[in-house]
Amino acid sequence: MTESEKERLAHLEEEGEIAADYLEELLDIADFDGDIEIDVENGRASVEIVADDPEGLARLVGDEGEVLDALQELTRLAVQSETGERSRLMLDIAGFRAGRKAELQAITEEAISRLRATGEPQRLEAMNPFERKVCHDVVAAAGLVSESEGVEPHRFVVILPADTAGDDNEDGSDAEE
Repeated sequence: MTESEKERLAHLEEEGEIAADYLEELLDIADFDGDIEIDVENGRASVEIVADDPEGLARLVGDEGEVLDALQELTRLAVQSETGERSRLMLDIAGFRAGRKAELQAITEEAISRLRATGEPQRLEAMNPFERKVCHDVVAAAGLVSESEGVEPHRFVVILPADTAGDDNEDGSDAEE
């Protein structure tokens, strides 16, 4: 590991620690039971709130993860206020994102199978940037091309046959989330 890579890893670990402190305080204020796990995944800090009773954290996830998305953004802002740099930290609560990721991978694999059977581009449901990134990654791993179309919050992934790819494909450019 180069010195630059070590510095980057240390910075991401620091982001995780700052986020954990912020989230522990939030859990205490809101009187939620949960433990914080910190990791570095795919070049970004990753923090998860876990509990013996995951149902007890359901209100922190919300319907379809909208509370989780808001908490992630607040946590990123807390990290940014400490470090002075924008954070791309990922937050998961009670395995919600991990479960959604597995679900999206299966949906994308099914769409890829339909594309291969019919040759027709496949349009997936509207998704947030994190979800689109998961789909773009699955498509790229399958050797195909994907694009995001539409305008937030109705932006969605279109899977194209590899031979019809244009220069405007995103192929995972939704990685910002």
